Amino acid sequence: MEENNIRPLVDIERSLIKKYRKYIWANFVKAIKDYELVSDGDKIAVAISGGKDSLTLAKLFQEFQKHSKSKFDLEFIAMDPGYNEENRKVLEYNCEKLGIDVKIHKSDVFEVANKLNEGNPCYMCARMRRGNLYSKAQELGCNKLALGHHFNDVIETILLNVLFAGNYKTMMPKLHSKNFENLELIRPMYYIKEESIISFMNYTGLHAMDCACTVTQKEEGSTRAYIKDLIKEIQKKNKNVDINILRSAENVDLGAIIAYKYKDKKISFLDDYYEED
Repeated sequence: MEENNIRPLVDIERSLIKKYRKYIWANFVKAIKDYELVSDGDKIAVAISGGKDSLTLAKLFQEFQKHSKSKFDLEFIAMDPGYNEENRKVLEYNCEKLGIDVKIHKSDVFEVANKLNEGNPCYMCARMRRGNLYSKAQELGCNKLALGHHFNDVIETILLNVLFAGNYKTMMPKLHSKNFENLELIRPMYYIKEESIISFMNYTGLHAMDCACTVTQKEEGSTRAYIKDLIKEIQKKNKNVDINILRSAENVDLGAIIAYKYKDKKISFLDDYYEED
C-alpha cells in the first residue's frame, strides 16, 4: 500500500466528528439513542470483517466511547474464516493504521461452508460466521455484538423479502440472540448510507477488503445487486424512495393488511373483522 496516501490517524478520527458529522457521526449517535443500543456497563464486541463498513463501525465506537456520557467497554474482534495470506495482511494492516486493537481468531468457516453446501456456500458461510462471532463475544464476557450493517442493507432487505420471499421483514436495529444467552446483536449504523461510508474510507486512503472468500467469487448479478440497482432506478423518479422504504417499516397499519405474524402466530384481519356503519 502507498503509505503517503494514508491520512494521519488524528485526521481520520477528527473527520468523523467534523467532516462527516452530518452524514455519519450524527446518524450513528441518533440510531444509538433512538433504539437504545448502548447502556452503562455494557461490554460490546465490535465485529470486524475487514470491509469498509466494519472498519467505519470500529472507529465510530472508539470516538463514541471518548465523547459519550455512557460508560462501556469495547472488544474488537475479527474472525479469520480462511483468508489467504494477502487478505489476512490487509486486515491486520488496516486495523493497525486505524488504531484498532483487534483480536483475530482463526476458523475454518470457508472450508466447512463449502463442504456443507457446495452449490451455494454463501448462506451457510454467513450463518456460521455469525455464530462464531457470537461465541467469541460470549467468551470475552460481552453482552452485545455490534455488526456493521448500514441503511442500504436495511432497505435492500425489505425489498428482497417483499419481491423475492413474499414476506415483509427487515434487519432489526437490535435482537436478542436465540442461541447465546444474555447476548444482544446491535446495528448502530442503521441510519448511515453506504455512500457516506465509501466517502469516509476513500478519505482515509486505506483499501478495505471486499468479501475475500477463497471458495466462490462474488456474483455481480446477484439478487441484492439487482435490488440495489432497482432502488437507484426508482430514485430517478422519486429521490426520497430510500427513506420511504425505511419509513414503511415504521408505519405499518395493522388494520389495513390481510394478515400478520406475532410471536409465530398468524393473525388474520378476519379475526377481528366488522362492518363499518
